[in-house]
Amino acid sequence: MTTIRRTIPVTVELQNEQRYLNVPFEVPPGTDSLEVVIRFDPSESGIDLGCVGAGGWRGWSGGARTEYLITATDATPGYLPGVPEPGEWNVVLGLHRVPSAGVAVEVEITMPASRPVPPVPESAPVARAVRGSDRALPAEPGLTWFAGDFHGHTIHSDGRLPIGGLAALGVASGLDFMAVTDHNTVSHHAHLPGEGAKHGITLLPGQEVTTHRGHANAFGDIGWIDFREPAQHWVDEVERRGGTLSINHPISGDCSWLHRLERRPAAVELWHATWYRELISTAPFAWFRTWPAGATLLGGSDVHMLEEPQRPGTPTTWVAAEDASAEAILEGVRAGRTAITGSAHLDGAALMPELMRAPALVRLGDEVMAVDAEGLVLVDGFGRRRSVRSARESFSADPADGPFALLLADRSIMALCA
Repeated sequence: MTTIRRTIPVTVELQNEQRYLNVPFEVPPGTDSLEVVIRFDPSESGIDLGCVGAGGWRGWSGGARTEYLITATDATPGYLPGVPEPGEWNVVLGLHRVPSAGVAVEVEITMPASRPVPPVPESAPVARAVRGSDRALPAEPGLTWFAGDFHGHTIHSDGRLPIGGLAALGVASGLDFMAVTDHNTVSHHAHLPGEGAKHGITLLPGQEVTTHRGHANAFGDIGWIDFREPAQHWVDEVERRGGTLSINHPISGDCSWLHRLERRPAAVELWHATWYRELISTAPFAWFRTWPAGATLLGGSDVHMLEEPQRPGTPTTWVAAEDASAEAILEGVRAGRTAITGSAHLDGAALMPELMRAPALVRLGDEVMAVDAEGLVLVDGFGRRRSVRSARESFSADPADGPFALLLADRSIMALCA
């Protein structure tokens, strides 16, 4: 067994020069596993953790972990298993938060690993009371509106739920699909088909491309997107690989979108769970005014753990698709066939059956139809208002006049569509 120890003095000046610091080490031929541990004073510091192998990117856990193991057949969630290829490897340190006095980071590498990878807990399937698609929202011929959530995390990044646990929570919430969008890793992708089949829900492959200047979700089984590259690279590379990129929670505190782009992606997570705190806020729309016409609207709960008030489907994104497969759902997103529902009076701990009865607004050709929205007001992107007087009522609606919203009398927003 070989153990390598290095102490890295991390200063603000170093952070100014490079946000991601590589700590190289050599993996000799015949190595069947390795283990990395970092130690630092976390009271005023935040150091993220990742790994680049001799053959390419091996994983990321950000600030969620201070150690990882990689073996031939298993790895810490967030990292890719496989025999460690000989050659130069790098421990990647993300210099997220550095105090003015600096911080000493000890890096310890052990080959082979001193212990096995801890097992991932199993999650039992739960009975589904109702599917979002059971609501049968009016759709174009050959299409069905499926209910889902485009933002969720597991133990493969900073979530506390295994993939099966997130899937079970989505099923209990009545969803037809969920996107699993762990931070800066795709280690979860290989597990999604099996866990989705086990729990009876479609799990969409995603990656939350995460930096200190903003986050974006890359959807599709398109491989890993390098978050260390400029944001324009994310846009271009995701498109080149046939995926879809969405700007996440663009006005959410210190996670707001700050990157400059020459060419913007097609989708925007306009309704994020944090918006539930103040549904009369017009800030998301003010930001959206800078976006080109025709952007696809998405919503996401950003669920991480059971202790949070949000659950999958708060908010719910509906996609009109031919079926509930991952391919069909993502094709619906690329075509812009989305709508978002929520409820100002929904208890944060409530689950999807309550949202099934929430007012909805869906596009049908040159019209939008308000469903279960009698007494609400339809407002377009120019502020023009029309009253909804029946349980199902259609309105002429040029997409160029969007986005369209259903409002309560107190101006709380209950549903959106483009």
